[in-house]
Amino acid sequence: MTPADLADLLRATAAKVLVERGSDPSVLPDEVKVERPRNPEHGDYATNVAMQVGKKAGLNPREFANLLATALSAAEGIDSAEVAGPGFLNIRLAKSAQGAIIRKILDAGASFGTARTLAGTKINLEFVSANPTGPVHLGGTRWAAVGDALGRILVSQGADVTREYYFNDHGAQIDRYANSLVAAALGQPTPEDGYAGAYITEIAQTVVAANPGVLDLPEAQRHEVFRREGVELMFAHIKQTLHDFGTDFDVYFNESSLFESGAVDKALETLKASGNLYEKDGAWWIASTEYGDDKDRVVIKSDGKSAYIGGDIAYFQNKRSRGFDLCIYMLGADHHGYIGRLKAAAAAFGDDPNTVEVLIGQMVNLLKDGAAVRMSKRAGTVITLDDLVEAIGVDAARYSLVRSSVNTSIDIDIDLWTTQESVNPVYYVQYAHARTCRIIDNAKSYGFDAVTPDLGLMSSDREGELIRTLGEYPRVVATAADLREPHRVVRYLEELAGAYHPFQSDDDMRVLPKGDEPVTPLNAARLELVKATNQVLANGLGLLGVSAPERM
Repeated sequence: MTPADLADLLRATAAKVLVERGSDPSVLPDEVKVERPRNPEHGDYATNVAMQVGKKAGLNPREFANLLATALSAAEGIDSAEVAGPGFLNIRLAKSAQGAIIRKILDAGASFGTARTLAGTKINLEFVSANPTGPVHLGGTRWAAVGDALGRILVSQGADVTREYYFNDHGAQIDRYANSLVAAALGQPTPEDGYAGAYITEIAQTVVAANPGVLDLPEAQRHEVFRREGVELMFAHIKQTLHDFGTDFDVYFNESSLFESGAVDKALETLKASGNLYEKDGAWWIASTEYGDDKDRVVIKSDGKSAYIGGDIAYFQNKRSRGFDLCIYMLGADHHGYIGRLKAAAAAFGDDPNTVEVLIGQMVNLLKDGAAVRMSKRAGTVITLDDLVEAIGVDAARYSLVRSSVNTSIDIDIDLWTTQESVNPVYYVQYAHARTCRIIDNAKSYGFDAVTPDLGLMSSDREGELIRTLGEYPRVVATAADLREPHRVVRYLEELAGAYHPFQSDDDMRVLPKGDEPVTPLNAARLELVKATNQVLANGLGLLGVSAPERM
């Protein structure tokens, strides 16, 4: 019986009790909350549902809790239910119910933890979207890990997810990039507003090698060659780097296509016709404060050129025209204003602003010997995805970036994330998986196949703690999807590893018999527990895009 199963049983039992007492069961929440008590002596799970709805149903909460306890105690899979305090209900599962969690995991295999709650929801998940003017920096790297993990988690709950990269190939930054390449090719200093770093010189040399005589072309033609081929080379590097990092996209959307197709002009004309775009001081403004934004935004500047938001507005419309029910934008720490402006733009078109979700990621710092690492080998002062992977590897990089809420800044200590010890969180979790693999592999020579496991024999606190932790996995994944918080899966895996390592290290919990001792039904049951742990660790690491090694 997983926590979700227990929650369903609690709700059904509470509804029955209320009906029998002549009370309205509609006062019950859609999902009854169950939690694991901090003190295991209080039981396997606890709920405050009696306190939550007792008075609404016209019952004293403790009286309602007593009625629930009596009804639950007679239910299959429940060993006991006891009332505490003003109406808390502490519940102990029957050993057979705990064993059922193991069987459910092994029967489901790789699909354990998946659900269909988001089935039929088409989601556009846009992340990274770094400008093609330099390698992916640490902030973009965080989104490469978090965005990919979130996509996997949403898919696990049944969503139809399109991972999209918005290719910013339009605007002044591309001109500055091209000017920087030309200057490097000519041996001139980097322009004041240009881009610097060894990568600029490398790309400039590549363009010259592929286009002999390019430096002799008229300035405008020369600039166009470096612009076009420089962007292609940079973006090819970005795509390859992300692929090597385990992050791939379904769609690479060119910003320039919105302007070339007339989509931006069409979107702005629609807003003008609706009265949501007005003229002031020679510029055109979107009346976004009418829809909850903190200020109106310039959309067409006084020189007649579209502001950056013009492309954003047309891009949102394009996404909706492709049938997406939800558009999730994952943006950097300096993009807080986008939350209000994108939702306001949706509302200005008469659309539901809740079709827009904006997640803001905070800064990432790389540390070595306790000090910040500030210089990149290729990109000058910007630390890149390549730098991080070179320092700690792909698995540690992805894991460390997903491990914390995106609302918080993080420091990645190279010394910590490269150590092969339990203080390294990714090592701690991967080592747990490797230990389960070793037990499973060694068991093949012991004749376990001839013994039927009795899952009800596992009655120790260590076994119970591990089983209950395994049972939490589906709820953790569902919550991570609902709240868009992949770090919940990371922290869960560390909790699971924390329950497994003491189990395997405890000589009283032996899975494999000693010497010539025969395999017992208890040994066989514990092997099933190890297999279930192996499966859940692999499933969780898979959602993070992190490998589950069999040996370490």
